[in-house]
Amino acid sequence: MLDSLDKDALARLCGKALFNHDSASAALGINIAEVTPGHATASMEVRPEMVNGLDICHGGLIFTLADTTFALACNSHNMVAYAMGCHIEYLRPALKGDHLTARATEMDRTRNTGSYVVSVANQDDKIIAVFHGRSSNRGQPLITHANLNEFMEDND
Repeated sequence: MLDSLDKDALARLCGKALFNHDSASAALGINIAEVTPGHATASMEVRPEMVNGLDICHGGLIFTLADTTFALACNSHNMVAYAMGCHIEYLRPALKGDHLTARATEMDRTRNTGSYVVSVANQDDKIIAVFHGRSSNRGQPLITHANLNEFMEDND
């Protein structure tokens, strides 16, 4: 059955496989909007407990949204990938009540590494931050025939 899935369906299942076990992203209220091969979109509301002493969203939480979206994109090819390095540039503050959307785009992917850019925007499509990530592909599948049924149930 795994071999009969098209690339988009497999990418969605990979996103589900990662997200099913991601307690940190769930605690922040991060939601997956889309996962396709090499791309992902996720979002998060800036809640009152997410602001810092300057009454703006804590940069670490914006980083977490971008990093989660990066992870979804670099694992979307059904090969386990970890971050080798990443950095973020904050362009403007995110405010309490903002709806943030992160969009990851694969810039380059080889057998061993990947390069990704994630833009984080608010509800007015103003770019809040730009994240650059590099992944290391581990050469092992995220989803196998043995664990496929766990992610196929209630698959939309």
